[in-house]
Amino acid sequence: MSLPLGTIAPDFTQNSSQGKLNFYEFINGKWAIFFSHPADFTPVCTTELGMTAKLKSEFARRGAVVLALSVDSEANHKGWIPDIEETQDCRVDFPIIADEDKSVSIAYGMFQPLANDKFTVRSVFFIDPNKKVRANITYPASTGRNFQEILRVLDSLQLTDGYKVATPVNWKDGEDVVIAPALQDPEDLKTRFPKGYRVIKPYLRMTPQPNN
Repeated sequence: MSLPLGTIAPDFTQNSSQGKLNFYEFINGKWAIFFSHPADFTPVCTTELGMTAKLKSEFARRGAVVLALSVDSEANHKGWIPDIEETQDCRVDFPIIADEDKSVSIAYGMFQPLANDKFTVRSVFFIDPNKKVRANITYPASTGRNFQEILRVLDSLQLTDGYKVATPVNWKDGEDVVIAPALQDPEDLKTRFPKGYRVIKPYLRMTPQPNN
């Protein structure tokens, strides 16, 4: 089973495309986007890792590091990276974990035995600076991830950590957000949301994104 939300993400030390890597040392108080892929030298994974490389600066702007994993070897990863860089027009400068003994994949629940008992599925873990798993998304091997959605979830997590708000359906950074129902005091609302807010229902109040 995948790690429940709120769980402390397990630490590990494992080989990677950038040498031996300790997870806690690597994240070093930052957000981490940690994702698995089924296998090296496969088409969908090639496009995904290329997109990750292209968006690395977007993750960095949000104070997040990225790292990938599969159960292939370090040598395989290093052999595959030139293909990713050539076909996706990018530079892969983030680590790909070589989880040959499957210890990390098992600890994070990256296997879905009914789907595939040999390869990890496309799991994404959002891990906060306190090492807590805050969200995860799992896709089948046949479906490439939407990295704009991954950025959107990260934006939502970071926004809602700082303010008493939630993000509504299809929300994107810069759009109105929902005020937490627990906030009821009118003076408190004025202080917290100086841009004002709209009352649609007593439990549904919208306000401009407070950190914009």
